[in-house]
Amino acid sequence: MRSGQQAARPAAPKPQRRHAAVAVPDGAPVTEVLPPDGVSYPQVLRGRSYAPGRSIAGVVIGLSMYLLLVTLVSQIVILLGWALTAADVPYVDYAREAAAYQRPVGMLGVNLGIATLIPIACLLVLVLHRVRPRWLVSVQPGIRWRYLLVSLVIALVSLNGVLLLSQVVTGTLPTLSARPGFWGFMVVVVVTSPIQAAAEELFFRGYLMQALGSLVARPWFGVVVSSVLFALLHGSQNLALFVNRLVFGLLAALLVWKTGGLEAGIAAHAVNNVFAYLFAGLTTGIATLKTVQSLTWGQSAVGVGSFALFAALAYLAFRFLRLRSTVDLGLHAPRADDGPGGPSGLGARPSLQ
Repeated sequence: MRSGQQAARPAAPKPQRRHAAVAVPDGAPVTEVLPPDGVSYPQVLRGRSYAPGRSIAGVVIGLSMYLLLVTLVSQIVILLGWALTAADVPYVDYAREAAAYQRPVGMLGVNLGIATLIPIACLLVLVLHRVRPRWLVSVQPGIRWRYLLVSLVIALVSLNGVLLLSQVVTGTLPTLSARPGFWGFMVVVVVTSPIQAAAEELFFRGYLMQALGSLVARPWFGVVVSSVLFALLHGSQNLALFVNRLVFGLLAALLVWKTGGLEAGIAAHAVNNVFAYLFAGLTTGIATLKTVQSLTWGQSAVGVGSFALFAALAYLAFRFLRLRSTVDLGLHAPRADDGPGGPSGLGARPSLQ
């Protein structure tokens, strides 16, 4: 059976929409709307109750909250760090050093600010669209843990392997030596960078891709536009670096579309970020990596090649594991012991919710 196809079963009316009681943060119940049966990930929000205005409003609100909260949370974390550990240093100097990643608290603030994309995405899909946040993670719905772990292993080998091979071939293997503040930065990187990577995937390849993908009948619109926004919002960059980030976004979005979930994108993003900072901490310094605004076309090609290799291997793993790439509401049909609110077993799997 090919991935994404449903097994043959006796003909029966397809459930077009089911409802279940959902509690929004203020405690007021709303009606949950399940995705249309058989749709791919980018069009999970395109149900009978779909209204284009909700998706447009969600994109605008989400991007606005992203730009606001990353700065706000970062400044609060830096202020707390200064008050608790370095009140004898002028705040202006402390904040400038933190923002330049000369102090670990600067990275901590940015990563925690980006992490707010997780509640932002979950609230948008729950309140605006009345869809449970677990549908942001995959069409299962929820995290497919085995596929996530397999994708992490593939990312570790492919992304780092291509970089190492390129350095060996070009004779540019660096001398490794821990830079000042290395261990403090590594604690922040190991604890918060995977969360930051998952948050970006949940928002850009998750909510934005579903909201934009639901605006038209074809999934490609959400794939392309969410990837362009992802690359543009990384700030000042030359064309080679922009292309590098755009291709990463496109490959990650294609994987989400074709595999029906965010697991592969989260794995690649987390491994890329953790090892980029680890490598910088042992060579040029993390503050130097923070200032990078350009790549050569050769460096960009190496990055694109490693992402392409990862995408191919991650897709093969998806096929090997025989996972679904489309929604199958038949798997969540109400049972005899279910109440009127819907299937009691729906959402039993772990998720980012």
